[in-house]
Amino acid sequence: MLTKAFIPYRGYYSTPFARWQGTLSNEHSIVLGAATSKRFFESKGWDPAMIEYVMVGSTVYQQQWFYSGPWAAAMMGAEKVPGVLITQACSTSAFSIYQAAMGIETGFFDNSWCLLADRCSNGPHAIWPNPGGPGGKVLAEDWFLDNVNKDPWAGGAMIQTAENVSKEYGISREECDALTVRRYEQYQDALANDREFQKRYMFPVEVQISKKKTITLEADEGVTPTTKEGLAGLRPVLPDGAHTFGTQTFPADGNCGISVTTREKSLELSADSKIPVQIVSYGYARTKKAYMAAAVAPSAQMALDNAGIKVADLGAIKTHNPFAANDIAMAKVLGVDSNSMNNFGSSLIYGHPQAPTGARLIIEGIEELAMKGGGYLLFSGCAAGDTAASIVIKVG
Repeated sequence: MLTKAFIPYRGYYSTPFARWQGTLSNEHSIVLGAATSKRFFESKGWDPAMIEYVMVGSTVYQQQWFYSGPWAAAMMGAEKVPGVLITQACSTSAFSIYQAAMGIETGFFDNSWCLLADRCSNGPHAIWPNPGGPGGKVLAEDWFLDNVNKDPWAGGAMIQTAENVSKEYGISREECDALTVRRYEQYQDALANDREFQKRYMFPVEVQISKKKTITLEADEGVTPTTKEGLAGLRPVLPDGAHTFGTQTFPADGNCGISVTTREKSLELSADSKIPVQIVSYGYARTKKAYMAAAVAPSAQMALDNAGIKVADLGAIKTHNPFAANDIAMAKVLGVDSNSMNNFGSSLIYGHPQAPTGARLIIEGIEELAMKGGGYLLFSGCAAGDTAASIVIKVG
């Protein structure tokens, strides 16, 4: 259990998530993320020099990614601050926040910033030397698509892992369709009253088109209207599978920022000092080959055990659910109602830019609990390599 690491209330943001090959498709994710964080600091009246360490979470290689940590810190205005790059597939957010919390817990630093930034669009295409190939022919890799489509250890695409879990847990096509419709309805709640809920945390992102023209993206881009009838008309991605393209997430682009600091500093930076936000615990798991979604529940249980609480103590559950089966399997194991999870939507509906996905879900969970008067938040999500990560946060 952690006792010293806190997040200032409203000391965070998420940009809207942009559809694959959409508005943010040509933007360098680290440069855009740093620029957005700098604008966020300005909006809060924060001096970037107060930051002592920067955690940059990113999973899709960008030009000069090698320099991500210190480069991002400098672009944010914290030129004397070191930074580190953390990349752990879809659990990058959870691990970055946990590492920042451990820095606070151990006294390594007192004030840090987590920048989570990715662009799945226009992913890099890598060329690897192959001296043993015919005529020295090189090996080629599409950094994003090739890795989504094949796990080098377990073999097969990520969609296959979801179908393996569906068969083992007895999850049907009808259950996946119904869960997706429910998540879409929950997302509509976030759009009510002129996006009142999203405006609690969402920060516009600016794209410089030319010296004289800037585009501002203020809302999510690429969300598909979802109905029971519409899903029923789609074919399974794999023969006899439980999932269609409508019941899985889609690649996206975006970034998030989260301040992780001491209790004293968090209250100083908070938009409401009566709402402390404490990072309580972390959990992780790895399941058998090609059963990625099955890792979520044990990682969640580990985080709960480390926090000394039970599922019944939770006020909100947010999950990264690339496939509808993720939430259904987790709910079956933990004994929770899958319909009560992910209020205000999830990555199944608004997309998955990888590194920032978990951060946005955590931010949404904090805001949900602030509206409820406080409580415990559990965030859980799977990640490539049949792994998962979870965090427990106490609000209020």
